[in-house]
Amino acid sequence: MRWRWRLVAAVAVLGLTGCTSGKAPEPAPTTAPPVAGDPAWRALAAVPSERTEVAAAAVGDRIWVLGGYGPDGATLATAEVYDTGADSWDRGPELPVAVNHAMAATLDGVLYIAGGNDGDGPSSQVARLEGDGWRRLAPLPQGRSAGGLVALDGRLYLVGGVVDGGLAGDTQVYDPAADRWTSAPGLPTPREHLGAAASGGKVYVVGGRVGGIGRNLATAEAFDPAAGRWAAVADLPTARGGLAAAATAGGQVVAVGGEASATFPEAEALDTASGRWRSLPPLPTPRHGLGVVAVGDTVYVLAGGPQPGLHTSPANEAIDLG
Repeated sequence: MRWRWRLVAAVAVLGLTGCTSGKAPEPAPTTAPPVAGDPAWRALAAVPSERTEVAAAAVGDRIWVLGGYGPDGATLATAEVYDTGADSWDRGPELPVAVNHAMAATLDGVLYIAGGNDGDGPSSQVARLEGDGWRRLAPLPQGRSAGGLVALDGRLYLVGGVVDGGLAGDTQVYDPAADRWTSAPGLPTPREHLGAAASGGKVYVVGGRVGGIGRNLATAEAFDPAAGRWAAVADLPTARGGLAAAATAGGQVVAVGGEASATFPEAEALDTASGRWRSLPPLPTPRHGLGVVAVGDTVYVLAGGPQPGLHTSPANEAIDLG
């Protein structure tokens, strides 16, 4: 089978200590609660290999779920592909390196995976899908895991996450023509296990944490590559780390899941035009370390841990926001 599909949406996120930037906070907008008539979550075909701390991205109407931890704690090179039209799964080519807490995104119709933990700490591996296999690319300047990888205007942006010694202090930008990584300003609020997505020409980073489970943040910030600057946006209504995020075709950044003393069922959507958050119906299977992917205006939530720590789930649930 050939894996030559157009890539339309992707995100994967996943996370140590950090600090705030001292920026002036913006007033928090009103967060509208779910109301009667809101869209409902629906259960879909389960992920064949239940796992957590995955990376996920969509190629056309097919979603790739990559790596992660298995139920026995083993780090996986597994790639499985969900056909959203047929509600069925297939197997993809295994990753070149088994990783958990890796990051995946799309760029000009090509699926990429970067970083993660490979058993020896944060990995610097980068690869992209070509035909029936993976091609290794220029490695990251420094191994990184539990950050966010976002595609925007012909570049990949690797934001936040963990490096040897602590939290990442910069943003790494990948140029596919040169096969080269360069440094850009880092998050004003360094963090990991965050949510990241691109919408309206900006990279959004929401939530995350600065240490162990429970040291969660509501901070939300956006990077404008044209200006080369980060700016605060309205805080995530529910502070949480271990979540993931995706951007819909309609301009919503949707943050789902997370963990503290329990897993979070919260799903909250930022309208990037108005800067306002709204609460969506709660996720039926609360999870952390999950994949969150938007295909058009439908948000899919795949795999993840139903309890804090090393637990796994095959759950696959979706909500239509169009």
